Amino acid sequence: MTPEFVTSASADPLTEPLAFSVYTGVPVADGGDADVPTAARLGLEPPRYCGQCGRRMVVQVVPTGWTAKCSRHGSVDSSDPTRR
Repeated sequence: MTPEFVTSASADPLTEPLAFSVYTGVPVADGGDADVPTAARLGLEPPRYCGQCGRRMVVQVVPTGWTAKCSRHGSVDSSDPTRR
């Protein structure tokens, strides 16, 4: 019996409600947004954790922006105007 995983086609990280803080990885219900770094509040820091599952994302920062990829929920980048 193989485990079933959520694929990027079944969950969109931009339309699903956030369950975890994207900067701390702590559940939002437990006050995960309380310890958001100052740079993140100013919009200078990319998200480090997936908002749906709380997993650490692979983040690449370049001079023109950033991309963040969750192994379960797909990618988000700084050029997307609907990002959180």
